[in-house]
Amino acid sequence: MSDRPEWTELPDLASRRFGGTVMWATDELFAEKENLVNPWVPAHRAETFGPKGQVYDGWETRRHREPGDDQAIVRLGLAGTVTGVIVDTAFFKGNYPPFVSVEATSLPGYPSAAEVAAAEWDVLVDRAPASGHTENFYAVNGSRRYTHVRLTQHPDGGVARLRVHGAPIPDPALLDLDALDLAALENGAIVTGCSNRFYSSPNNILSPGLAAHQAEGWETARRRDDGNDWVTLRLAGAGIVRFVELDTSNLKGNAPGWASVSGRETYGEWVPLLPKTRLQPDTRHRFALPDGPEVSEARLDIYPDGGLARLRLFGRLTEAGRTNLKARFDKTR
Repeated sequence: MSDRPEWTELPDLASRRFGGTVMWATDELFAEKENLVNPWVPAHRAETFGPKGQVYDGWETRRHREPGDDQAIVRLGLAGTVTGVIVDTAFFKGNYPPFVSVEATSLPGYPSAAEVAAAEWDVLVDRAPASGHTENFYAVNGSRRYTHVRLTQHPDGGVARLRVHGAPIPDPALLDLDALDLAALENGAIVTGCSNRFYSSPNNILSPGLAAHQAEGWETARRRDDGNDWVTLRLAGAGIVRFVELDTSNLKGNAPGWASVSGRETYGEWVPLLPKTRLQPDTRHRFALPDGPEVSEARLDIYPDGGLARLRLFGRLTEAGRTNLKARFDKTR
């Protein structure tokens, strides 16, 4: 069992993998602000010096000699509600901030850094103590949909990563509700269960774009029993699935041999969508489905184990799905 908070299993809305970016920072003399949203675990090589000192896989500011704090503004890759924040100070041992705070705001469109800085901000983490060389976990009771967050170091120092975990909430006005990926994180789908996440998170298979390498997909440990691995998810909304895409790209000796997909009818039973089907390694497979029932959840089974780069469930939202999607957006505005 992991001792990490349960909310860390939700997607990191700030991750560069989902399009997150660090728009602005007060200072980044020692290490670049962009490192804050890198999706990988922070790395470090001792006694690796550049023109400005030790090279860090993180964001590090100069030492203050006057009063003041350092800040960085992040545009979330996925707008959504926030359940918890991680301020990871990995490898910052004598140069981490003793206190941090995190704020959030919600703005339409594509505002500039100056426009974001001038917005009204909600406090998510209120000047909390931070420790060095560790993941600092802060639970958030967030109910609003946010598009940007602001990290403040009190007063200065280094932070390796800022993780903003929560549930994506898309704007229905920016979606084609008659033709969309019902399993995409950016459309509001979310993983609800998983048999094994030894090598990587199942959230990866719902990510936008193509996986650049196998670590950007979902991969399980090798099974030594007669079972199989699986993932369940809540779809973006109740809908009709017309195409299934199972992508094993970059998975050559560790792709599943077979896979199946089932859907759960709204307030009903699980029904098969794609029967157990043979897969090839390093291949994007697409399957057309016959007209099926309205489903609001899906389950992917892989046999017996292995990895998948992406899962796509293309289709359309039903009236119930459209209503629920709009209601989630309106409730969190």
